[in-house]
Amino acid sequence: MSDLELYLDLVSQPCRSVYLFAKANNIPFEHHEMKLFKGDHLTEEFKKVNPLHKVPVLKDGDFTLVESTAMLRYLVQKYNTPDHWYPSDLQKRARVDEYLAWQHTNTRPHGCRVFWVKCMTPVITGIEAAPEKLDQVLAEFGDIMTQLEEKFLKERPFLAGDEITLADLVAIVEIMQVVASGVPIFEERPKLDAWKQRVEEALGPELFIEAHEDILNIKEQQLNLLTPEVKEQFRGRLLLFTNCGMWLC
Repeated sequence: MSDLELYLDLVSQPCRSVYLFAKANNIPFEHHEMKLFKGDHLTEEFKKVNPLHKVPVLKDGDFTLVESTAMLRYLVQKYNTPDHWYPSDLQKRARVDEYLAWQHTNTRPHGCRVFWVKCMTPVITGIEAAPEKLDQVLAEFGDIMTQLEEKFLKERPFLAGDEITLADLVAIVEIMQVVASGVPIFEERPKLDAWKQRVEEALGPELFIEAHEDILNIKEQQLNLLTPEVKEQFRGRLLLFTNCGMWLC
C-alpha cells in the first residue's frame, strides 16, 4: 500500500486536478473517496484529517497538505514527473506560476459563480436564479475566457507553451465546472475548444472522461445525494455570500 493518501470528491475542481495529475503520471496512492453532498467532510473523523473540513487533502505519512496547487507542485518534485508539467527552466516555470496565481482571482471564482448561480442555487433555494443575475455572471465569465485566450493561450498549443503543464490542468477542471452547469462554453469558442481537445488527448480521453463523469452527471445523479444537513449548510453560506455581494466558490 502506498504511503500517499488522497481524500477526494471528483465533483470538486481542485480534487479533479490532483486526481488527473496522479493518474496521468502513474503515481500510486490510496484513494479515500469523499462525498461532499452526503456530508463526509463534516464528520468528526474527517476533522482529524483536515480541521478546515475541505477537500482535497494529501497525506504522505505524517505530512499533510490541504491546498491543491501546493499538492501538484509537491507531487511533481517528489515523483520526478516529466519536466513539461512544471518546467525546470526558470522562465517556463514562471509562466506556469503566472497562470496559477492569476486563476485564483479569475478563472476559479468566476467559474464558481456560474456553477452556483445556474446549477446549485435552484437546488438550494428552490428558485431559479434571476435572469439578470445569470446574464451578469455569464458575461463576466465570458470576459475571463477572452482574457485566458488572449493573455495565456495566444497562438500556442497550451497555456504556457508547446506542452501541457499544471496550468492547463488547473484551467480545464474549472472550465468543465461551467460546462457541467449547462453552458456550452467550448461550442462558442473554437480556439478554446481546440485547446480543450489537446488537453484531453494529452491526459488520455478515458482518464479525462472518468475524472469528469460525476460532475457532468451532477443533475441526474450527484444532487440526489444532498443531505438536509449539507443543504442547510450550503443555504447559509449561499445567503452569507449573496448578502456580501459575493458567491460561494
